[in-house]
Amino acid sequence: MTAQELVPAKSFDKLIWTWKDYSIQYTVQGSGRPLILIHGFGASIGHWRQNIPALAAGGYRVFALDLLGFGASAKPPIDYTLELWEELLADFWKELVREPAIFVGNSIGALLSLMVVANHPEIAAGGVLINCAGGLNHRPEELNLPLRLVMGTFTKLVRSPAIGPLLFNNIRQKHRIRNTLRQVYRNPEAITDELVELLHAPSCDPGAQQVFASILTAPPGPQPSELLPKVDRPLLVLWGADDPWTPIAGSKIYQELAAKGPEVKFVSIPNTGHCPHDERPEAVNNLILDWLTRL
Repeated sequence: MTAQELVPAKSFDKLIWTWKDYSIQYTVQGSGRPLILIHGFGASIGHWRQNIPALAAGGYRVFALDLLGFGASAKPPIDYTLELWEELLADFWKELVREPAIFVGNSIGALLSLMVVANHPEIAAGGVLINCAGGLNHRPEELNLPLRLVMGTFTKLVRSPAIGPLLFNNIRQKHRIRNTLRQVYRNPEAITDELVELLHAPSCDPGAQQVFASILTAPPGPQPSELLPKVDRPLLVLWGADDPWTPIAGSKIYQELAAKGPEVKFVSIPNTGHCPHDERPEAVNNLILDWLTRL
């Protein structure tokens, strides 16, 4: 099988790992050097359905997990932070992987990958950052005053015991999920009923609204500019050129590093939005597999 072939998506073996008395769903396929796939906000293992089989067929042992609060993992009423998930990933590696891995993430999953590579080099052989978020939430200084006031009001409503559930129930409707996808995906063929369902189903779980409220009001976490000076592992940075959520203008720091040496490779994917691995899986799978052969 060549890297150019897209392996059809199939059902994953759904496994459960217990972390701090919480159930974490994960899957693993293939054999070889380990890759750990980390989804973005509101997503789950299923968002990698077009990548896991292809990467496993390329000669890698591919792990993917639902972060605490997402997918089929537990959704306890706790404070969610990037640091909490960073600890989860480090413990996941310690118990189930135990060999330096490539951490592959999209959006906040990419920021988590960068955090692990920067802060836990002993467990990381490198990172693949796909449209890396700049934080879990916007930092106040990034917003103008009117928008800062709007966001402040919104977060208060999200936290409200009376209004929060009503607001969340409105946001999670399937037609609203589809409309959001139309804004952030540039490949309309990628917006399938299957995709809408895999984003919608976990939002119906008990505790999902509290998770949503906690994350939207959580601290933004470290900035990439704080983490990158600590990175001494190779990075592949992929960016959908037409992403309205993490615009390619924000990738300048990675492009500058790529221009300085081979440790960082930057690739812009044209006519693609926030989730290139799902919008253009053939292209992303090929880019990752090609980069891995050069490590």
